Amino acid sequence: MEIKIFLQSDPEYLLSLILRYKILRIPLGLTFSKADLERDTNDIHMGAFEGDTILGSLILTDSGDQSVQMRQVAVDDIYQGKGIGRKLALYSEAYAKEKGFKLMFCHARSVAAPFYQRLGYRKVGDEFVEVGIPHYHMEKTL
Repeated sequence: MEIKIFLQSDPEYLLSLILRYKILRIPLGLTFSKADLERDTNDIHMGAFEGDTILGSLILTDSGDQSVQMRQVAVDDIYQGKGIGRKLALYSEAYAKEKGFKLMFCHARSVAAPFYQRLGYRKVGDEFVEVGIPHYHMEKTL
């Protein structure tokens, strides 16, 4: 497995978009809006690959004030439970720290909160609803 950083203009982006749609959007009956895709433009895109096959991906968004948001974390359902999400998250943390970020945060779906807690993230505040489902704001000092 190789983790790659890519731009929205790279072919890997389309693979990540398809994966995100399959794993994160279809189950909620959502699609991508023009604004969603525009938001991706200045973000840092990462993916785990076996050859040309994407296994998982995530996005980092600079939130200013030395903090970065990890978002759109998706691992193909046939590869879940194999440590790919963990490797991607740890890689993204190391990358963010190297770039001078001090804090990583995410809006974790409630069902994914234990995954992030195992990585050292802590819940901040109460559960809230985003895209129609419960989430937690979770943070980790880098």
